[in-house]
Amino acid sequence: MQLSASPYEERLTAPRSWWLICVLVGIAMALIFLPFGTLPLLGALVGGTAVSAVVASSYGSIRIRVVGDSLIAGEARIPVAALGEAEILDPEETRAWRTHKADPRAFMLLRAYIPTALRVQVTDPQDPTPYLYLSTREPARLAAALEAARRAA
Repeated sequence: MQLSASPYEERLTAPRSWWLICVLVGIAMALIFLPFGTLPLLGALVGGTAVSAVVASSYGSIRIRVVGDSLIAGEARIPVAALGEAEILDPEETRAWRTHKADPRAFMLLRAYIPTALRVQVTDPQDPTPYLYLSTREPARLAAALEAARRAA
């Protein structure tokens, strides 16, 4: 597999506020175990914080990559030859395409805490997916990487 001329990689990490919520979940668990003594309280604080941090981290660890002649979005791997025009969505259009304009057949890599996205048409006639919706903090850079990979292929 040959690397594209403009490689792209982005990790859609959870926002900082989610980590504060993880600490608050740990404190809530500690308060629940307060009547049982100090050791259960500390165990609940550490355990509740750790479990909620693992959940936040796993949800926020999704990656979008353009490698060689493929777009890898989460666990999906799509050849760039099967992709058409990419449309950069501003925050208003992003909100519209993930709500009332959304097609239920579309591939949605959706993270509501990311205000911008890229919508890429799927041109493969065998694929029933009309488009890919990819939440991304850098939609212009992702569109450029897809175009560079398409030209290289």
